[in-house]
Amino acid sequence: MNAAPGQVRLAVIDTDSGFVRVLAKRLEAAGWEHRVLSSTVPPEELIAMKLNALVVDLSLLGPIGWEFLERVCGMLPDLGVVIVSQGSTVAQRVRGLRLGADDWVSKPCHPEEVMARVEAVVRRRRRSQPRSDLGPVVAAELEIRADQFQAFVAGRSINLTRREFELLQTLAEAKGKVLEREEIYQRVWGYAMAHGDRSVDVFIRKLRAKLQKHSPSWSYIHTHFGVGYRFEPEHEVPGAADAPTAPQPGDMADELAELEAEHAEQR
Repeated sequence: MNAAPGQVRLAVIDTDSGFVRVLAKRLEAAGWEHRVLSSTVPPEELIAMKLNALVVDLSLLGPIGWEFLERVCGMLPDLGVVIVSQGSTVAQRVRGLRLGADDWVSKPCHPEEVMARVEAVVRRRRRSQPRSDLGPVVAAELEIRADQFQAFVAGRSINLTRREFELLQTLAEAKGKVLEREEIYQRVWGYAMAHGDRSVDVFIRKLRAKLQKHSPSWSYIHTHFGVGYRFEPEHEVPGAADAPTAPQPGDMADELAELEAEHAEQR
């Protein structure tokens, strides 16, 4: 059975009886279709359930938790995944998000917050669904294909992750307008950006690197320091990239944020 438009169809994998009991009552009161599972199931079974969201406590799955998360996110790219777990470290949260989870909530937490985060993830994914009447967006050497969640240069994919594509699409759709970091985060991540969060800068850095690798003659994403970013193809002057330049404040902040994330993952 398919979920009706606007309806959340959720599976919960958790053995925390107190949390599950309260959450299930809230889900029933809200009219959400949901199913509570006490252990992992093959991704094929999740596909058969026609879900649009999954809440899972990785800490209760033991050593198989990371493998399960990676398989689910790989096989069900349209599934919104929210991890709800107790006693997690920064390194664990970073690893989970990089494996494909959309959000991470630390226990103890209120069921209403979990539901709100699930709604945000589902809402963001619905907004990112390609419209059948939209063709590819072409900008200089870049072709952005919403129907494939991918971008191409000379017919070759530049291998964007789902979030990198959503970031590129959000900037390109603004058509030269400067988007503030908070607005970008709201559109791509689906909820308000926490103070000090550098996720937008880190992902912009990764996206720029891929664009530069595949289309070195063009500059696509421009920084407006203290404000945000703008997408507009500009042809690079030959040799300009080789000239030494002083590091800019935004560049140093991006690099620091990325180094902190990598350090946290290694701890």
